[in-house]
Amino acid sequence: MNLFIRVMTIAVITITCIGADQASKFLAAKNLTEGTITSYLFGFLRLQYIENTGAFLGLGSTLSIHSRFGLLVILVGLMLLGILCYLLLNTKQRVTSLIGLSMIFAGGLSNLYDRVNNAGAVVDFLNIGIGTLRTGIFNIADVTILFGLLLLVVSLVKGSSKAKNKANTSPRMVKT
Repeated sequence: MNLFIRVMTIAVITITCIGADQASKFLAAKNLTEGTITSYLFGFLRLQYIENTGAFLGLGSTLSIHSRFGLLVILVGLMLLGILCYLLLNTKQRVTSLIGLSMIFAGGLSNLYDRVNNAGAVVDFLNIGIGTLRTGIFNIADVTILFGLLLLVVSLVKGSSKAKNKANTSPRMVKT
């Protein structure tokens, strides 16, 4: 796949994700009150504003401010830079892999933007579930990262099954 198509794919996914995520976080911050839960769809969807200083589901929120900065800003920033370099330089990746990694990059970048501009916290406000069986509170960037991971897994599984099929159907030397 040529560089122009890769760059455009990355750019469209990144701009779309960051735009949707940051707009939804802005609306959540403006319209939701911390501690108040608003339910929709018979309680399946709940909106609840929190500022998450940890990673996924608040992991690491009890670490010192310096440790959180090192892990959640510097390390994540370096990982995102690595993903971007891989996306730009790998000319042999599948479309599903390109899209999946671009989604992971975009979601991670939007949450990183939050951390840098919100004293180390990410705005989370979505929660889904039935009764007491519920997800943690998350945001649009988290959903984008999750779908990116799923696409990446699909791409890897497809790639390994194609390689296996190719190995099974390749001509074999027969000893006579």
